[in-house]
Amino acid sequence: MTTVREVTYRLLRDLGMTVIFGNPGSTELPFLRDMPGDFRYVLGLHERTAIGMGLGFAMAKGKAAFVNVHSIASSGNGLSALVDAWHGHVPLVVTTGQQDRRQILADPFLVSKAVETVKPYVKWAYEPLRAEDVPAAIARGYYLAMQPPMGPVFISIPMDDWIHECPPLAVREVSPGASPDPAALDEVVRALNASRNPAIVAGAQIEEDHGWHEVIALAEHLNADVYQPPIAPRWTFPHTHVLFRGGLLPAQQPLADQLASYDTVVVLGAPVFLYYAYVPGHTIKPGTKLFQITNSPHHASAALAGTSIVGSLAAAARYLRAHADGRKRSARPPRKESPEPRPDYPITPAYLFSVLNRVMPRNAVVCEECPSSKGDLDRYLTSDEPGSFYSVPNGVLGFGLPAAVGLQLANPDRRVVCPVGDGSIQYSVQSLWSAVQYNAAALFIVLRNGDYSALKSFCDFTNVGRNVHGMDIPGIDMVKIAQGYGMTAQEVDRPEDLEAALREAFASAGPRLISVNVAKGGQTCMGMDQSVHPPNYG
Repeated sequence: MTTVREVTYRLLRDLGMTVIFGNPGSTELPFLRDMPGDFRYVLGLHERTAIGMGLGFAMAKGKAAFVNVHSIASSGNGLSALVDAWHGHVPLVVTTGQQDRRQILADPFLVSKAVETVKPYVKWAYEPLRAEDVPAAIARGYYLAMQPPMGPVFISIPMDDWIHECPPLAVREVSPGASPDPAALDEVVRALNASRNPAIVAGAQIEEDHGWHEVIALAEHLNADVYQPPIAPRWTFPHTHVLFRGGLLPAQQPLADQLASYDTVVVLGAPVFLYYAYVPGHTIKPGTKLFQITNSPHHASAALAGTSIVGSLAAAARYLRAHADGRKRSARPPRKESPEPRPDYPITPAYLFSVLNRVMPRNAVVCEECPSSKGDLDRYLTSDEPGSFYSVPNGVLGFGLPAAVGLQLANPDRRVVCPVGDGSIQYSVQSLWSAVQYNAAALFIVLRNGDYSALKSFCDFTNVGRNVHGMDIPGIDMVKIAQGYGMTAQEVDRPEDLEAALREAFASAGPRLISVNVAKGGQTCMGMDQSVHPPNYG
């Protein structure tokens, strides 16, 4: 007989999970002792950082990452990263320690009720009833995490379980995914064949289901305009493509107005629709046929209108292209280009992103968390390769830094760029230490405006007014903070110094931070102004 610990390490090796992201405590030590030499441990100084790095690694690999964090702190400190993984369909196997099984009944110090805490934001949460069940529980969690829609699972393991005897466990093949119903897709085909002006909304699940090239081929076959869904967590259609028309607004009536000229709209791999501000109106213009194809039964059931079909996005795109009539390329007006930003002082976010787009490598990976500047980022950054853009999927701050480190560890041949607000960065700033220690050569670009501009814009948009406490965050020196973690860092204040600083950073071999003093924003809310008639909370 072998021990639970030995069987588990063999299982992790067979499943390809030999990188362990963690933040250890006393209840994890029996598992972590004498780690096999072919495993790599990546330490985060906070549970949010550890789980967030695993999240970035899993997004890049398209496979579940293994995370081991501490007892009840795993959910107390790390829950926001699990929320990110849940909304972002990111496969994680998160294990935590539990007190010794022999004294749990007495509620000892560090006893954990984390299983109950995390249940709304994981696909499965479990504490094995027997020590011998630990490897099988981890295997089951892995298989479930990888099933579409992918997501995190959570397993709490009493610390004495690792030394119990346990029989070997063989890895099984569990085929992921299912093809959508052909009869339902035929209804979409009939609508497309009868359509005079169709449009596609290309969502994040296209990348989850490895359908990037299939969707491009479908859009070109249909000669259909393509939009990005509201507050897109991934970009899944080339932004320089002639068919790309930009992003949809995150409110009902403005979004319906954007799509008003189309008689058929096919939403591929996204909710219908993700809203932020409440601006009542139609989900889609009356008379427009709306179809949603998604790998998420949750998104299908939550849609406010249209016909929903559940299944693989890649399979659906191939089917529609094979069965729908092709359309000749017609002359269409060129997409309205954003004006070239001026090198004003203070530096505008628009100018920052235009310069960044000019100098960064074409295969760079962007992982952003700058909500107040998101409109300028969308306008001036372009991406034409799969796996090149990641953003916070739910609005919980702290996503960007650890995800960028995990993405960089998984993509050593591509440079990860993390534009992040000076407020957002504070939620997981410990990630800078991990980037230095593991030589994750990400470039962190801090947009330093000294306030929560996204909140100020929402105050204006909804007539709340600016007499609200907590909107300003002066006195933060990110250069000194980064240097304290051992990272090379510099401040850029003048527009004429920006390009040289960025080029030097990209030419360097290790992680770097550039803090850019930018003009205060807040003029619009997620690209919307008062002309869309927002609600009045004043």
